[in-house]
Amino acid sequence: MKSYCFNSNIKIITYRDNNLMIQFSISKNVLLFNCCESCQYLIVSNKYKINNISKIILVNMHVKNLSGLVGFLSSLNLIGRIKSLHIYGPSDLVYYLELNKKYSHTNFNYNIYVHVLTSGLIINDFNYKIYSIISNRQYNFLVVEQEKVGTFLVSKAQSNGLVPNSLYGKLKKGLIFMLPDGYLLDGNCFTLITSQGCQIPYVLDEYCRRNGVEVFMKLKTIFF
Repeated sequence: MKSYCFNSNIKIITYRDNNLMIQFSISKNVLLFNCCESCQYLIVSNKYKINNISKIILVNMHVKNLSGLVGFLSSLNLIGRIKSLHIYGPSDLVYYLELNKKYSHTNFNYNIYVHVLTSGLIINDFNYKIYSIISNRQYNFLVVEQEKVGTFLVSKAQSNGLVPNSLYGKLKKGLIFMLPDGYLLDGNCFTLITSQGCQIPYVLDEYCRRNGVEVFMKLKTIFF
């Protein structure tokens, strides 16, 4: 199933149980939640390249969520991947990967960084942020797209006698300047309204709990 967030650069593809992919159209990088068996085929069948997977988040160590992980990592090695890969998951994930490398006699030519999941902000990217919330030993996630700064009105700035220079960038950020004659230049008057980024909750808890409902009740789209 494919879902598009209106007025947003996010495209979501759910392909099995608790597994889904999130792509930001302004970037080729794809975010992968869980790595089930045959996930490589499902990624390619949706016309994506497995080399574009930049981050993998494993919500737990259940076999249905990581049965395809080792094969996926080996395939990346075979196609000559160079850029690093970040994997987020429980603390046991480190031992799982080390044992698989040991008994399969496999080494990867690219760097793999394993991050242990904690409650709070786990990914702070230029285009989005991801928060994890622990509820009864179960992780729920919230993907927040960065807010979109309003377009700077160049014609309005020029009509007020402002020539193109570095001041434009500061006004676009909403800064306020006072001229020698006391006249105020408010950056908010020269830019369109800044729009809030799309917020996507990913709820894995099978039961409705108060802390989860309070966080996600105001959001329009929820993936279970």
